[in-house]
Amino acid sequence: MNDREFDVIVFGATGFVGKLTAAYLAEHAPVGTRIALAGRTRSKLETVRAELPAAAAQWPLVSADADSAEELGAMAARTRVVCTTVGPYLRYGEKLVAACAEEGTDYVDLTGEVPFVRTTIDKFDSIAKESGARIVHACGFDSVPSDIGAFALHKRVEADGAGQMGDTTMIVRSFRGGISGGTIDSMRVIARQATDSDVRKVLGNPHALSSAGAPKSSGGERLREPSDLAPVDASKVDRSLTGTLAPFFMASSNTRIVRRSNAVLGGAYGEKFRYGEAMYVGETPVVSTIAASAVAAVTAGFFGLMAVKPLAPLVDRVLPKPGDGPSESARDNGHFTTKTYTTTSTGKRYVATFHSDGDPGYKATARMLGESALTLALDRDALPKRAGILTPASAMGDALISRLTSAGVEIDTDELSA
Repeated sequence: MNDREFDVIVFGATGFVGKLTAAYLAEHAPVGTRIALAGRTRSKLETVRAELPAAAAQWPLVSADADSAEELGAMAARTRVVCTTVGPYLRYGEKLVAACAEEGTDYVDLTGEVPFVRTTIDKFDSIAKESGARIVHACGFDSVPSDIGAFALHKRVEADGAGQMGDTTMIVRSFRGGISGGTIDSMRVIARQATDSDVRKVLGNPHALSSAGAPKSSGGERLREPSDLAPVDASKVDRSLTGTLAPFFMASSNTRIVRRSNAVLGGAYGEKFRYGEAMYVGETPVVSTIAASAVAAVTAGFFGLMAVKPLAPLVDRVLPKPGDGPSESARDNGHFTTKTYTTTSTGKRYVATFHSDGDPGYKATARMLGESALTLALDRDALPKRAGILTPASAMGDALISRLTSAGVEIDTDELSA
C-alpha cells in the first residue's frame, strides 16, 4: 500500500452525495491526504472540482466507467481506498468490488441493498481475503448508526464484565431530513428484482448476510429474530419506555448488517443476541399504536407499489430522482438520534446513543462515509487484522468510533438504573 499514488479516490464525485462527500473531505481530511476525484466524464469532474473548497483545487482527476472492468482495475490499483457513491449498486457496483478485491484495495460504499451484499460475499469474499482488501459496505446512514451502536454496546458490556448481549433494539428517536433520490432508486431496483424467487429468499432471510444462518443457543434451538415490518411494544424493548414503536423503513438492511458484524466477529455479541429496529412515534399508547400501524401499512404498500410494473411510471413520477437533493440550508438543519437498548445475560440494561447533526441521508452520510474512507486510508495500524467482505464494525470498530467522535458525532453508552 505504501507505493499507491492516492490515499482515497472518490468515485461518483459528480453525483449529489459524491460531491457532498468530496466537499467534506476537502474541509476535514488531514493536510497531506492524497485525494482524487473519479467518474465517467472528465469535463463534469472538472466542473465539480472547481466548485469544491479550495483544498480540492489541485486534486487529480481519474476517468473511469462503472461498466469497464479494465478502467476500474486501473483506478483501484492507484489508491489505498476507493470511496464510491455510484448506485444502485445492484446495477453498477459489482465490477468495482471485483477490481478492489483483486487489487487488494480497500473499499467503502453507501449500499442498503442486501442482495448486492450477498452477491459480493459469494463472489469476492475469498478473493478479498487473499489480497488483503477490506470491502466495507453500508458506510452511511445505512448502516453506521445501527452497526456502530451495537458494537459500542458490546464493547461497554464486555468492559463492565456484564455478560453477553441478549435482545437488542435500535430505535430511531428523532429524524429530520429527506430520503435521497439515490436511496429511492436502490429501493426501486430491489422491489422490482423481488419478483425473482431467489431474490425474495435473500430479502426474507434475516441472516441473509451471516453465511452460517441463524445462530443456535447453548440448548441447540434456533433464535428467532424480530420482524422488520411489525409495530413493537416499546416496554418490551426496555421497561423505561412506553407506547408503540413503528417499523423503521431501513430495518431490513440494517439488521442484516449488524448480524453479519456479529457473525464476522465470531458471535462476540452473545449466543442469545437478537437484533431489531423500530422508530419512535410517541409515548401515548393509543396514539402511538395508531401511528405505528399506519407506518407499517404505508411501508408495506410503498414497496408493493414499486414492484408493480404497470404502476411503475406513476410511482416514478412522484419520487425523487437520482441526483436530486435538498438545499444546503435544509441539509444543515437536519439531524438524527438513535438509541440502541440491550439487556445482558446478567440482567443489566444498557443504551447506546448515536447522534449527528445534518440531514441523515446527505450531510451526515457524507461525514460518515468520508470518515470511514479516512479510517481505512490513514489509521491502518489501528484496524483489526481482517479482510474480506466486511461491515463498518467488523472492519474498523474502535478506530471508526474515534474518528466519528472527533468529527462531532455523539456516540455514548450508559448503564440504565435498576
